[in-house]
Amino acid sequence: MYNVKIIGAGSIGNHLAHASRSLGWQVILCDVDQAALDRTRTQIYPTRYGAWDEAISLMLVENAPRGKFDLIMVGTPPDSHLPIALEALKENPKALLIEKPLCPPSLEGAEILKTQVAQSNTLAFVGYDHVVGKAAQETARVSQALESIETLDVEFREHWGGIFAAHPWLQGPQDSYLGFWRRGGGASGEHSHAINLWQFFATQLGKGRIIEVSAALDYFKTETVDYDKLCLLHFKTESGLIGRVVQDVITSPARKWARIQGTNGYVELTIGHKPGVDRVNWRVTEDAVQEQTIEKTRPDDFIWELQNIDSVLQGKQNVSPISLERGLETMMVVAAAHLSEENKRTVRINYEKGFIPQALELL
Repeated sequence: MYNVKIIGAGSIGNHLAHASRSLGWQVILCDVDQAALDRTRTQIYPTRYGAWDEAISLMLVENAPRGKFDLIMVGTPPDSHLPIALEALKENPKALLIEKPLCPPSLEGAEILKTQVAQSNTLAFVGYDHVVGKAAQETARVSQALESIETLDVEFREHWGGIFAAHPWLQGPQDSYLGFWRRGGGASGEHSHAINLWQFFATQLGKGRIIEVSAALDYFKTETVDYDKLCLLHFKTESGLIGRVVQDVITSPARKWARIQGTNGYVELTIGHKPGVDRVNWRVTEDAVQEQTIEKTRPDDFIWELQNIDSVLQGKQNVSPISLERGLETMMVVAAAHLSEENKRTVRINYEKGFIPQALELL
């Protein structure tokens, strides 16, 4: 059983608290705002999960204990992630989980975090939970039968009205980081699951990291918001694989989909094929089309995420698809996308320079 501290009592903090309790872990959930803690106890948690769990300790951050936790999780807005994570490292937890996106596109502090984690005894993870989901794992497994991968496409297209329906204390994107791309919001940040999933499949297929990004973004700016509502991306990897990602906050009904095309067949993933069901379908050589459905609830996403971290801590696996390194690589692509749109040019990522803006080179 682990002792965990979760920083941030918003939607993600509640999900992580419930997942931790589902695994029998001890939980302290803290926030800088007493109103957020009260809302957790009286609204968010009991509405989602049926009843408040009295085993969860709610505390203001200033009153929360330090230095006795196996796992610390950061579920605050993206522009606060890295300062909080750097402070959490001082507590020397076994593991540190930071919600996605890891940071704003400025990349400020990203290389510092990477360096300090490497110098610590803490394993760090970023909350791109889809890649540890059963459907994505099955897609990766089945795709190993494909030959000569031709292309890879991933879409996360979802109107964010569902986000605000699940966060009734927010009236719209202007009330949080979501309405500001420089804070880590907008389609490029909020739906960066698609970028991360593309990278996961490319890695599983042995195609290397993304090294070229060409982007077109549609920004929406008023006196109260400044975000990208549509983010279109084209990639090239170290091995020369070319593919595409689409992320938006305007499509309804949602489409969360991936397709891997080989010379001898294809594999498709549909997240939310039906309510509570993901689907993987494929055809290899002349075989008939095959299909597997995976039942899943929203809480499952976070339970599987924490189980993956537990597996790494127990030494059952050495490499996690939600490692800090993978999350940093996703942020490099997000940053490259905005730079590409600004300059109307392709951006090359030079990983040898580190996770800093200077590693993004205009072609």
